Amino acid sequence: MIGDTIFALSSGRPPAAVAIIRISGPAAHDAGLRLAASLPDARSVAVRELRHPASGELLDEALLLRFDAPASSTGEDVVELHCHGGRAVVEAVLGGLRSLGLREAEPGEFTRRAFENGRIDLTEAEGLADLIEAETESQRKAALALAEGGLRAKVAEWQAQLLALSAEAEQAIDYDEDGEAPEPHLQRDCAALADQLQEWLRRPRMERLRAGVRVVIAGPPNVGKSSLLNILSGEERAIVTDVAGTTRDHIELPLALAGVPILLVDTAGLRDTEDTVEAIGVERAAKLVDTADVLLWLGEPHQVPGHPCALLVHAKCDLEERGPAPAGSLPLSAKTGEGISELLARVEEIARTLLPSDDHVALNARQATHIGDAADALARAASASQLVLLAEDLRRARSAFDALTGRAGIEDVLDAIFSRFCLGK
Repeated sequence: MIGDTIFALSSGRPPAAVAIIRISGPAAHDAGLRLAASLPDARSVAVRELRHPASGELLDEALLLRFDAPASSTGEDVVELHCHGGRAVVEAVLGGLRSLGLREAEPGEFTRRAFENGRIDLTEAEGLADLIEAETESQRKAALALAEGGLRAKVAEWQAQLLALSAEAEQAIDYDEDGEAPEPHLQRDCAALADQLQEWLRRPRMERLRAGVRVVIAGPPNVGKSSLLNILSGEERAIVTDVAGTTRDHIELPLALAGVPILLVDTAGLRDTEDTVEAIGVERAAKLVDTADVLLWLGEPHQVPGHPCALLVHAKCDLEERGPAPAGSLPLSAKTGEGISELLARVEEIARTLLPSDDHVALNARQATHIGDAADALARAASASQLVLLAEDLRRARSAFDALTGRAGIEDVLDAIFSRFCLGK
């Protein structure tokens, strides 16, 4: 609840070299004084002895930082204690703060306070959540662009254009007594702004970057699918035998390929079978082929399913009886390693075309929905027959931007977004 003072360990779990304990709220500075006897100047750091507020017992010697509202990460008074990272030290300092009647923060509460106090908007908060969860270089870059206000700055630009259009429309309405049609230039400007939004909506989305590009290995039984999964993963993740139908269900393996997130999927061999369990696996494999972003087909080229990103793989090329690779197929051997590097390079090349580029801010589904609503409203405004209808559509576009940045109509999504944060963030 905004108004009380919260605290939490904001670094990793001890033991560690240093533990950072953050305090935020109206009583943050008083709490710091009760522990350290004196505070440094705002946005300065000092070494202080930390003592228990009740007993005066020495708890630790720590670095103390002070930030004054509103120029802090949360927009409130903030004190940070950089203590030694042993478990006993951390628990002793946290116990001292509890004795002052402060409340331990809930997950994401510091960031939520930053949002509530206008230090960040909802798009930046989502970027911070993505940054915490980032596991690959591509995910890190995309999350950082969002967290540092890349989308917020663009939305502010769009809002300024929209406000100017609305002001012009409202001014024209004041002099419009007969319900006249809007001026053509006003409609052209609405259409131009709608086109800008549509260009952003056509870009690759954040969801694929989070989940990874789905690379599905498929083909008939005993063509080397599981062996390929194992060599790409660097470990024995799938059982490999000469018995057809060994793989009964799919195996999913997240990988980072030169910083690109990949979800590698091994599937059951595609064939007709009377085995009930295997038949279920075959049915699932067929569905996975349909959902693949990239399909690695290890069967005969003429049997490849229709897919826009299919790579033909001539597996087990080290076996004499396999013969030369058909035209357009990549010879590959999980046993000798032949073709593995080329296959990975081809997959990476395709995957990068499906993911947001490093110089573009990637939208998530929620953001795209609100930008789409604004684009639709602007498109209607561009073809409105009357000024009042155009002005109403511009109002709806403004409301969509308010929902995007978190300034209106988003109470139902706040808990879901901030629950993704760890304790102390």
